[in-house]
This record gives sequence, structure tokens and C-alpha cells, in this order.
Amino acid sequence: MSPDEYCRRKAAASGSSFYYSFLFLPPERRRAITALYAFCREVDDAVDDSVDRQRAATKLEWWRTEAGRLFAGQPQHPVTRALQPALAPFGITAERLNDIIAGMEMDLSQTRYLDFAALERYCHLVAGVVGLLAAGIFGYREPRTLEYARTLGIAFQLTNIIRDVGEDARKGRIYLPLEDLRRFDVTANDILQARASDAFRALMAFQARRARSFYEQAHALLPAADRRAQRPGLIMAAIYRALLAEIERDGYRVLTHRTSLTPLRKLWIAWKTWMAP
Repeated sequence: MSPDEYCRRKAAASGSSFYYSFLFLPPERRRAITALYAFCREVDDAVDDSVDRQRAATKLEWWRTEAGRLFAGQPQHPVTRALQPALAPFGITAERLNDIIAGMEMDLSQTRYLDFAALERYCHLVAGVVGLLAAGIFGYREPRTLEYARTLGIAFQLTNIIRDVGEDARKGRIYLPLEDLRRFDVTANDILQARASDAFRALMAFQARRARSFYEQAHALLPAADRRAQRPGLIMAAIYRALLAEIERDGYRVLTHRTSLTPLRKLWIAWKTWMAP
């Protein structure tokens, strides 16, 4: 199996909304974004698939070393071998790949966030930086497009956090800021024990408004000159906003249910957004 095929299978198997935004890209850009996505999945899986924290830390350190080998021209893993041709053409840097690893590493030592400023820092590392790299792959002319991409990445991560509240709680993690829990009179134990209530639903409605505000900020930042090139990000935004709306319609049952969109609906949203003027 070639490195590119390995990455394609990794992306397709995940069922992620991101996969659908890659379908309409020219081959070179599609290979690059697929390899970047596969890198993020590998690093994320190193944490999520390891029961033992030390083993996960060892895996992340291996990926940090592998990133060094990649920029030294000696990658070993299929993902980094697939990513290598994209480094120079699309401005992929070692610093940004290491930022992503550092963000994943936070999950090994931190299971609570005191306030939104702390959570936003985490979101920047695991998603905002990915947005910056993706913007370079999609292509841009205006520097402001990078801030659009970073903000959009944070919006995606906030949506993921809303969707995965119950799943994360079963791993002992609560990403919702503790200051927000106090504001809405919801305890960490309520979330860990999956106790839904009107107070919890009000808390989640607040989180949804925050996520939506980041989508709105991102769209306001995108220069018209780069809108066409950045359509893959707009596809992801359309899919994620539809997911957020579905979670809201479902009454924020995120403690016990994981809301998702069907592949056909994602494909329809992707095609419709790509064809939009």
C-alpha cells in the first residue's frame, strides 16, 4: 500500500465531516490535505486509543521525533512520507505540527479547564493550528484568511466538544469550562454521572451560542478574494453548523447520545456549498 493510499483509507474510515470537503479539490491539494488529516488522526489516536497514560506519552514523543525526521528528509511512517511532498509547496512547518502534538499532549495531563481562555488555548493547538495549515493547502492571497482559518478551526473544536460531552465524560474528561458550570449551577459530577436537567440544557445552549459566534466571526474575516479557494473550509463549516443545529433540535441529549449526520446528507451539503456562487 502506498503512503497516499494509507492516508486515503485513514481519512475515509474515520467517517469525519472533513473527508467530504476534500472530494472536490485538485489532486495535489487533495493528497496534501488528506495526509495532514491522517497525521492529525494518528496523533489523536495515540492518546485516545491508549489506556495507559505513559504509553500514550511515549507514542506522542515518537511522533514528535518523526516530525523531526520528516523535516530532515527521512520520514519513516506512511503518513509523514505522504506529507513530505506538501511541505514546501503549502508552507507546512515543523512548529505547527509540533503545536498539534502539544495540544494532544494536554489530554494526558489536563481533564478540566477553569475558564474559556484556557479552553481556547487548547482549541487553538488541536484545531486552530490545523486550520492555519489547511488554509495554506487550499490557497490564499490575503493574510487575513489565516485568522479566518484559525477561528473556524476553533469553531469546529467547540462543536466537537458539544457533541462529545458524554463520550468525553466516560473517559473522565470535561472540556466545558468550570466557570460556565458554576454559572449554570451544573456540577462536574452531574456530567460524569450523565444527569441531564434544565440547567444542563441551558449550559449547552450557551455553549452552542459560543460556537456559533465563532462561525460568524470566521465568516466575517474571510476576504472575498479568497472565498473560492477556501471553499473546502466553507463546506466543513456548513456540515458542522448543520450538526450543531441537529444537536439543538435533539434537546442537547449529548450526555447519552452522539448526534451525527448521515454520509448522504454530508455529501449533499458538500456539493451544495461547493456549487454556491
